[in-house]
Amino acid sequence: MTPLPCVYLTRHGETEWAAAGRHTGRTDIPLTDRGEQDARRLGARLAGLAFVRVWTSPAVRARRTCELAGYGSTAQPDPDLWEWDYGEYEGLRSAEIQAKSPGWQLFRDGCPGGESPADVAARADRVIARIRAVAGNVLLFSSGHILRVLTARWLGMEPMAGGLFLLGTAAISILGYDHDQSEPAVRLWNDRAHVEH
Repeated sequence: MTPLPCVYLTRHGETEWAAAGRHTGRTDIPLTDRGEQDARRLGARLAGLAFVRVWTSPAVRARRTCELAGYGSTAQPDPDLWEWDYGEYEGLRSAEIQAKSPGWQLFRDGCPGGESPADVAARADRVIARIRAVAGNVLLFSSGHILRVLTARWLGMEPMAGGLFLLGTAAISILGYDHDQSEPAVRLWNDRAHVEH
C-alpha cells in the first residue's frame, strides 16, 4: 500500500522583527545569525526526506531559510505563500495594535489597508489545491500566520481557527491524512526540537 502523502510546513528562521514580536508581512527582513543557524539545523532535520515539490514564499526570510536548509536549487517561489499583508499594522506589536483597536484579533478582524481573513484563506486554498494536485510529499517554506491559516483550511475550518495553532520560528509541522485523502489531519505540530538547546 502506498503511504499517504504529507505536507511539511516550515516557518522561516528568526528575524529581528520576529524576535521582537513585530508583525512582519511584506517588509523584507533578513534572518538573524541565529535564524541562519536554525535554518541549517532545519535542513539537517529534513535530510533524507524526498519531496515532489518544494515551494517557498518570495520573502527573503523564507527563501534564505529554504536555501540554508538545502532546498534552494529545487524550490519554486509561490506568491500565495507571502505572509499576511498587515497593512496599517505592519511592524507593530500586538500591544500597540490593541491600543489603537481594543479587542482586535488578527484571525477574526484582519488588518485595515491590508488583508482580511478571507483574503488570506483564498490564498491558502489555492496552495492546498496545488498540493492536492501532485502525488507525493510537498515541502513549504513560509511565515507563521499564513501557515496557520493554511492549516485551518487544510482541516476544513474557517480561517479564524488559525489562531489556535501557535507556530515558532524554524518549526516543522506536518499535515497529512488519517485513513485516506478524505480525512485531512495534523500529523505533527510546531516541532522545534532541532533548534532548542
